[in-house]
Amino acid sequence: DATFYNWKKKFGGLGPSEVRRLKQLEEENAKLKKLVADLALDKAMLQDVLFKKALKPSRKRLLIDELLIRYRASLTQTCALFRMSRSLYAYRSKARDATALLMRIKEIAATRVHYGYRRVQVMLKREGWPDNHKRVYRLYQAEGLSLRLKRPKRNKSARLRQPKQMATAINEIWSMDFVADELFDGRRLRALTVVDNYTRESLAIDVGQSLRGEDVVATLNRISAHRGLPATIKVDNGSEFISKVMDKWAYERGVELDFSRPGKPTDNAKIESFNGRLRQECLNAHWFLSLNDAKAKIEEWRRYYNETRPHSALQWATPSEFARQAREKADFGSAIQPVIST
Repeated sequence: DATFYNWKKKFGGLGPSEVRRLKQLEEENAKLKKLVADLALDKAMLQDVLFKKALKPSRKRLLIDELLIRYRASLTQTCALFRMSRSLYAYRSKARDATALLMRIKEIAATRVHYGYRRVQVMLKREGWPDNHKRVYRLYQAEGLSLRLKRPKRNKSARLRQPKQMATAINEIWSMDFVADELFDGRRLRALTVVDNYTRESLAIDVGQSLRGEDVVATLNRISAHRGLPATIKVDNGSEFISKVMDKWAYERGVELDFSRPGKPTDNAKIESFNGRLRQECLNAHWFLSLNDAKAKIEEWRRYYNETRPHSALQWATPSEFARQAREKADFGSAIQPVIST
């Protein structure tokens, strides 16, 4: 009875169409209330994670789980808040564990500090790792191992990064460097030294107070006029050797300039050893009265070094004797012609 009277009180005097209209309004009102409640919940959840960055799916999953527990919201609503589908939320990566690979990448990057991810991937491939360059790149970037490439020095020649070479023939590798000294009155002088790495011959010691790239080129032209050109010249990073005139000379003649690493004199050990002998046996033993006096005494020592002084690395032969033997051996080998039987 109470239900009947409640219905009569509410709908009494209304026609069927008016009753239907009233029910529609009630349904719309309920929907609006629910929408307002959802928007209020979305606003509350957004304010909760406003300062928490969620760029990657893994990070978004963590924030969604946190909001599901805290606000007891539906999964669909929370995923929509982060513009993430439910299927992506439920997805779990099937990638292999990268812990061991990451450790090896770090080891290679620590010992080979100038290796980029491609060289690291080549090293891993040689060791038997099946991972391609894309996976290595992702891990390489994630660990912040990217190379910091410095801008090259202005007017500086490109440096060739090659393993250490050993000369096996005359004119295969030359070495050049400068030695500094002074006259009796304190005026400075410099000497350009050029050595054949195979025969240990001193090809030239040019002395002057101011030697530039043009002077280096003139010395090389004088030597090559009677001896021929080398395949490679080992030099340091001095301004004379990285000059444009020197780079142009080498390029036009097909000569390779092998620059040593900064602070690594052992990269050009042959010329460093020769310069040590020059200083010990000549520069420290003489008192130079003038530039011409220095030129004469240094040239006299150069002839002594080539023709008289025994060299331990050449089985105690002199550089000139060793060079003569090497030429005779090369001529004898080229004179032998193969006999073809018919």
